[in-house]
Amino acid sequence: MGLITANLPQLLHGAAITLVLTVVSVALGMIVGAAVCGLQLSTSPVARGLGRGFVSVCRGLPLLVTILAIFYLPPAFGLNIDAWPAAILALTLNTGAYQAEIYRAGYMMIPASQIEAARILQMDPWQIRVYVVAPQLLRLVLPSLTNAAVDIMKSSSLVSVIAITDLVRVSQQLVALTYRPVEIYASAALIYVVLTLMISGLGQLAERRLGMGFQR
Repeated sequence: MGLITANLPQLLHGAAITLVLTVVSVALGMIVGAAVCGLQLSTSPVARGLGRGFVSVCRGLPLLVTILAIFYLPPAFGLNIDAWPAAILALTLNTGAYQAEIYRAGYMMIPASQIEAARILQMDPWQIRVYVVAPQLLRLVLPSLTNAAVDIMKSSSLVSVIAITDLVRVSQQLVALTYRPVEIYASAALIYVVLTLMISGLGQLAERRLGMGFQR
């Protein structure tokens, strides 16, 4: 127990890094996902092809390969990229591709009659997206977005391979110093469970708030 107490500050620091990576990547992934979803729903065959190609590539590549490629390939062409931007970019592309599919599926669930009714009321495309589509879409996709956030939080452990001092990297360093892998990794696992419960709890709270808003 004394070992865990002594090393808890380092583990919590690693957990904070993991949480920052998750929040930033998911937030940027929302922008990427919305943009790619727009391409997939476009009437232009070229735009649809670009959207589908992005999703296929980013979902098809293992995240570890994406991280290593973004970190190690640019220097081969004279472009240096730090570990943090490389990690965030890789996580963003990965979650953005999954979020694009989540948004597309949610959009398909919105009755077309509502959009037609908005057009009859002479709402322009921007107003339809903001006032008709977006509120319903957020309510429909929020559970899946919560799952995506949990997934990217767990997957962020892979950034330790490029020396980001996340929870896994800190755990590895502490094991190398203490030679006590069972206690250290068990503590890291427990922290991951707590982070997962936190994200899931926030998602459920947001779902309830949105549900009450629609009931009103």
